[in-house]
Amino acid sequence: MNPRTLAAGLSVASNTALVIIKLVVGVMTGSVSIISEAAHSALDLFAALIAFFSVRESGRPADKEHPYGHGKIENLSGAVEAMLILLAAMFILHEAIDKLKYPQEVKNPVLGLYVIGISVVINILVSKHLFRVAERTDSIALEADAHHLSTDVWTSIGVFVGLGLIKITGWHILDPLVAIAVALMIIRVAFSLTWKAAAPLLDTQLPDEEIGELGEIVMNTPGVRSYHKLRTRKAGPYRQVDFHLIVPAGMPVHEAHAIAERIERDIRDRFPDAYVVTHIEPDEDIQSSSDSPDAHSAIG
Repeated sequence: MNPRTLAAGLSVASNTALVIIKLVVGVMTGSVSIISEAAHSALDLFAALIAFFSVRESGRPADKEHPYGHGKIENLSGAVEAMLILLAAMFILHEAIDKLKYPQEVKNPVLGLYVIGISVVINILVSKHLFRVAERTDSIALEADAHHLSTDVWTSIGVFVGLGLIKITGWHILDPLVAIAVALMIIRVAFSLTWKAAAPLLDTQLPDEEIGELGEIVMNTPGVRSYHKLRTRKAGPYRQVDFHLIVPAGMPVHEAHAIAERIERDIRDRFPDAYVVTHIEPDEDIQSSSDSPDAHSAIG
């Protein structure tokens, strides 16, 4: 089992345990903030299951029906997870507003403090691990899952502080107020994550920094005159790059091919799992077509 699948499996296990614990304690104490945390963790669990499926499927090799591979499964997963985060926020807001209208006393807030404290520790450890694996493997699905859990950490801290203040002051109205603050924080994360996950589905080009690096790799290769018509996109952890490489007009085919192979190898060394397609052109062609709107020495 690869590191991405193992990390996603760990998230499934931790969220399953937290959902059960939070739900039981939330019902016992009557705390809407703890119950909202249980709902949040339930959605985290569903999101973790989606991430587990997506990272496993996205690694499947290209086939006849999917010649570019299955990487965009991760982007779909990330977008779905962002929507789930938003649904969690809506649920929390609904429950909190209802509690403001019809206040209820929180029973045994100390028990809630213990449970939320345990939740914070577990989610910090698991989310940090997911962020590390996501960065190492460039997995948007694991990153989305990590954001789920890190959001849960901050919401749990908010609930912890709220329960502590209730214990000290006896102001039970703090419970729904904390839940509302938690929901607003979740909404902000949801919108940010939605764009990051969905942008590759629209074949948005790679970030300017990465395009700049691609240009440097090409132009630092001996024998290259220039390049143009650079196109890039990303599917899950997989980058797809194609461009026209300009070489001297009299260069033998085997030399031009060797240069293209070196560039593609250097790009894959910098960006693992990149698909690179190079079209070789003699420099006389780019000179003769200089009036064309597509003709320029580089795109960066």
